[in-house]
Amino acid sequence: MFTERSLPEAVEQVRAVHAPDAVVLDVERDFETLPPASAEQLGLVADALEPASYPRSWLPADAPDLLVEYASDTFTVGAPGDGGVAWTRQTDPPVVLVKPRLSGSPDSFVRFLVAEALVQIGLGVPEQFLGFFEDRYRAFAAAVSDRLDPVDTYQLAAALYEGYLGLHTRPVFAGWADDRPQLHDAWVDAGQRLQPRLSSLDSDIASGRTAFGDGAELACSAIKHDLKLPTPFGALNTDAYREHGPDYALTWAEKTLG
Repeated sequence: MFTERSLPEAVEQVRAVHAPDAVVLDVERDFETLPPASAEQLGLVADALEPASYPRSWLPADAPDLLVEYASDTFTVGAPGDGGVAWTRQTDPPVVLVKPRLSGSPDSFVRFLVAEALVQIGLGVPEQFLGFFEDRYRAFAAAVSDRLDPVDTYQLAAALYEGYLGLHTRPVFAGWADDRPQLHDAWVDAGQRLQPRLSSLDSDIASGRTAFGDGAELACSAIKHDLKLPTPFGALNTDAYREHGPDYALTWAEKTLG
């Protein structure tokens, strides 16, 4: 199920700086949330497993089943929207999981995604948005309930957390220009690929061509590339969001969708 992945020198250097104990693994089968039975197989490559759990009181009554399972003491890793690389600190040491869906992607892009995961591990932040919002998630869901259903609310919360992470990681990525130029170039290139879609995002949402949650995913993903965002997402690309995190995200949601 899991095979240790060899890392090029630049990514190895990132691991040494940000997550020196982390293990990077290739996963045999694709996943969004790794099934508990498969997740427990990480015990074969880790010294210990410490499943995370969260109070059910943090969730609204109509929370999606996958979020309820994530909050429980069931050992789950990853969530919809994680993309081709996921990571967890529920293992000792932490692990980065590279999914088969990245097969065929440019090597430079895969290297960047692995390096990004290692940087995120080193931030000491929660793995998913529920640990970010904590008990504020109920208020967040209530604030957007007139506009979004529970699944769309999940999507928006995940996007907002991705944007918050991007505010913390992009200075690191920008700093790679001199000492890790290939990783830096991959970061720049990924941002340039997002730019054309950002330029029409506000009109696409207004016309209904793009759902709000999908637009939020795109905009919040662009934050880590330091791109200019259209209204109303530009308010997230700020030092205030970086500093105040979930409280700021809740206020933004109330003003934007309340």
